[in-house]
Amino acid sequence: MNLLPAEIAVSSSAALRLVDSFGRVHDSLRLSVTDRCNLRCLYCMPESADDFQDADTLLSFDHITRVVRVLAAAGVTKVRITGGEPTLRSRLPELLARLAEIERIVELTMTTNGMRMDSLAEPLHAAGLKRVNISLDALTDEAFFRITRRRGLERVLAGIDATLNAGFESVRLNALAIREINEEQILPLARFAKDRHLTLRFIEYMPLGGDRTWKSEQVLSGAQVREMIEREFGPLIAIPRPHPSQPSTDFQYGDGTASIGFINPVSEPFCGACNRLRLTAAGALRNCLFSHREWDLSQLLVANADDDSVLHTIRQCLHAKEAGHLITEPSFRQPDRPMYQIGG
Repeated sequence: MNLLPAEIAVSSSAALRLVDSFGRVHDSLRLSVTDRCNLRCLYCMPESADDFQDADTLLSFDHITRVVRVLAAAGVTKVRITGGEPTLRSRLPELLARLAEIERIVELTMTTNGMRMDSLAEPLHAAGLKRVNISLDALTDEAFFRITRRRGLERVLAGIDATLNAGFESVRLNALAIREINEEQILPLARFAKDRHLTLRFIEYMPLGGDRTWKSEQVLSGAQVREMIEREFGPLIAIPRPHPSQPSTDFQYGDGTASIGFINPVSEPFCGACNRLRLTAAGALRNCLFSHREWDLSQLLVANADDDSVLHTIRQCLHAKEAGHLITEPSFRQPDRPMYQIGG
C-alpha cells in the first residue's frame, strides 16, 4: 500500500513515540535539577540528610537541554522541574529559558516548597515557566515544623503571594495528608486555598521518606479527606478528568469559589495511565518513583554519544517499566532512594 506524505509523517511520528510494554504513551518528564533542600520534610528525606550531590556531578545545563530535546523529538511535551528544592539550583532561570525554547515542549512547570519564590517568581516567569505547584502542608508554625523539621512558614506564605502576583498561568498548592501528623491542618488548608480561589490538591502519604518510617496506618485516603472537606464546606462537584494520565481527581466547591483535588496513589493507584519518566539531578533515568533500577544517561552525555544511543537507553528504561507500584502488596519493597534523590 502506498502512503501519502501526510500519512507517512503521521506513521513516523507514531513510531517515534515513547510507548512501554503495556501500551502507555509517555509524554511527560519529571526533571530534578538538585537533590538539595532547605527543609527536611519527614515524608521525603532524613532530618540529618547531608549526602547531597556535589555541584560538578549534577547534569550540566547543556546536558539537561540535550536530553529534553531528544525526549521532545520522541513525543515528550511536558516538563516539570523538581528537586530536592529546585530553586536552590544556581542560575535556574537560565535553564528554564533554554528549555522554554524547545519547540515541542508546550508545558513547562515546577514544584517548589516556595521558600525562595519571593525573589525568584518574577525571573522564573520571565524565563518561560508557565505553572507552579507550591507545597504547603500546614498553616501553624508548630505543625509546619513538625513536618518540615525547619522553620520558615512565613517565607512560604510570602513565596505564595509573590507567585500569585507574578502572572503565572496556574498556581496550585499541594498538601500531604498524614494521620496524627497534620490531620488537624486539613480544613484550615482547604479554607486558605478556597478563600484565595486557589486549587489545592491533597496527596496521600507514600513510602518514600529517607527515615523509612512510613506506616500504612498513617495514610489518610483521599476519600477520607474528601469526606472531611464535604462535612465542612458541603458537597463537591466532580470535574471530568481532561486526560486519563492526570493523577488528581478534581472537584469544584458548590459555591464555585475554587477547585480541590485528591491524588490517591495508595488507595486508588493510577499506574494504568502513567505517562511519566523521571530524570535525577545526576542523570539517572527512572521509569517509576518506586523503581529499583536506573539507567545512567550521564555517561552517554559526557561521552557525547549520538541521539540514537541516548534514545536507545531511554527506550530500554521504558520497556522495563512495571505495570504498577504494588504499594499495598506484601511483596512491595520501598525503593533504595528516598524522594529527594529521585525527584518529586
